[in-house]
Amino acid sequence: MGQESDIKHPLIVNSSENHALLQTEDKCDKYDYLVAVACGAIGGMIDIFLVGAPDDSVLRSWTDTQADNAVKGFAKMVGWNPKEAQVGNVASAIGFLERKFKVKYDQRHSSDVNNLFNMSTKNHHMKSLSHSPDIIGLFFSLLNQFKSTSSFIADGQVITINTETFDLQGGNFIAKLFCGIANWFGHIMSDIAGSSGSRGNAGRGTGVVMPFYELFQFCKFGKFSVGKDKQDLAAIATRAFQEGYDFRFGIASAIPVVITDLSIRLIWALRRYFQYGKPVKECIPTHKHADLRVMLLFGNGTLCVMDGIDAGVRSGGNFLAFFMRLNLVAWFRFVTLVLKEVCIRAGIADALQMNIEAYKRINEALLLYLRELEKIDIALFIKETEEYNKVSAVFTSAKSDKELNVMLLETFDRMGFNRPWEGDFNDHMSNKNATLVFE
Repeated sequence: MGQESDIKHPLIVNSSENHALLQTEDKCDKYDYLVAVACGAIGGMIDIFLVGAPDDSVLRSWTDTQADNAVKGFAKMVGWNPKEAQVGNVASAIGFLERKFKVKYDQRHSSDVNNLFNMSTKNHHMKSLSHSPDIIGLFFSLLNQFKSTSSFIADGQVITINTETFDLQGGNFIAKLFCGIANWFGHIMSDIAGSSGSRGNAGRGTGVVMPFYELFQFCKFGKFSVGKDKQDLAAIATRAFQEGYDFRFGIASAIPVVITDLSIRLIWALRRYFQYGKPVKECIPTHKHADLRVMLLFGNGTLCVMDGIDAGVRSGGNFLAFFMRLNLVAWFRFVTLVLKEVCIRAGIADALQMNIEAYKRINEALLLYLRELEKIDIALFIKETEEYNKVSAVFTSAKSDKELNVMLLETFDRMGFNRPWEGDFNDHMSNKNATLVFE
């Protein structure tokens, strides 16, 4: 049995690629924990002193500038050709995009929606679902463009109103769908750095929300202190957006998260390569390595702890100030890592990984069989198959065993096959020492 188990099937290759499909059982040592906490602390210091809140953020001015440059670059790409005096004017670029990518779901005031709910220019990008730069925004934008409607979140509910008829360009559904996606993206770019009016008056303008931030409007629970008032979480999130907690500030918030993540991955890879002598292929930082996942958890956890303590100390009991100083990107990243690790430890991710491995092995087997099939002489195979079909047809026409025997002998002679017996078949079979030899 031991020898049989060692026999290698051509499809079961003991290759490094197959080994890489399996999760490693790496464990952290004390230096891994120290590195993770140190990287998280560095990210926390950047978050405290350079990100802070929208009204006192050092990095926000830089990310605002990058957003302006992106808007101007996109506007030039789609046809913006300003005069020499307007080349660096972002308000001119925004105005061009507003005219080029018009939509019917751009209501800005309560009066624009028949006073069904309260809305202003400072929060209409959050209330309008089609203005969200995520899959939810894309879905509602296409829905609103095809059906000539506008969809909003107000008082924890989705409200849809009819608008003027809006005809998308394109001769068929696919073309209209493509135009709808392009129109949605272009309109998002016209709003991401504020409106042309607000930027033209030297203001910062109200941008668009971070991805999925609009879902906070469904959080109609809690009574949090904001000065002398008590407000729910939905109202807190809306006020934070109105005071600058938008997509541009979200980019600033992501910087310490990215630095923490990349620094941990870099040090982990360098240790494996130089200290443990691992090949480069095994030093690629992926989530199949348990020690790296734990390091990322500790690093991002350290960042979030420092961020939470800073927000609590500086807010002075004002929940709006506390919310605006929270790095939502860091907390979302940390929660995602925790949930993913829980799934792995509970075996949920392992089952998914096994399915992925199975599909990879099936693909490897199919490729091997394909290579073997490519070696077959198709013309010769067809010729031989046709000959066999003719022989089979002849055999079925035999009316007796004697006639079938004659046909069989004639076929042996015609196709050049050696007979497995010598002389007369009956005499051969009557000899107990005779054997049939098939070649």
